[in-house]
Amino acid sequence: MDTKNKSEKRTKIIYWIFTLWMALGMVSTALVQLMKNKDELENFTHLGYPAYLMTIIGVWKLLGIIAILIPKRLLLKEWAYAGFFFVMSGAVISHLIMGDTAGRTFPAVLLLTLVIISWYFRPGNRKISI
Repeated sequence: MDTKNKSEKRTKIIYWIFTLWMALGMVSTALVQLMKNKDELENFTHLGYPAYLMTIIGVWKLLGIIAILIPKRLLLKEWAYAGFFFVMSGAVISHLIMGDTAGRTFPAVLLLTLVIISWYFRPGNRKISI
């Protein structure tokens, strides 16, 4: 196996590990938000957001994961990644503004990191070529 094939295989493995981990995190948090979990509701209101936003973000997360995991639809994937980036960076910033502990902020930082790594390592057939 030549170096280029090894590199492509390594990139694909990294992509799928981080993408599946991101998908698991997004789906689990979406479900918690859609079920209006007491702790999640408290977290949302603590950050100053209305409860109904949990439903909107929960639905968007599920749709975003579907968009990222299905084949083709490259522009839709880019929009989903952008949406995840904005939601999770907004969550991190909100926690920092509120002076939350690292323990409360870490889940958002982790999901933001997973989004960035998944996007960065996506294979060529999952990128828009210009």
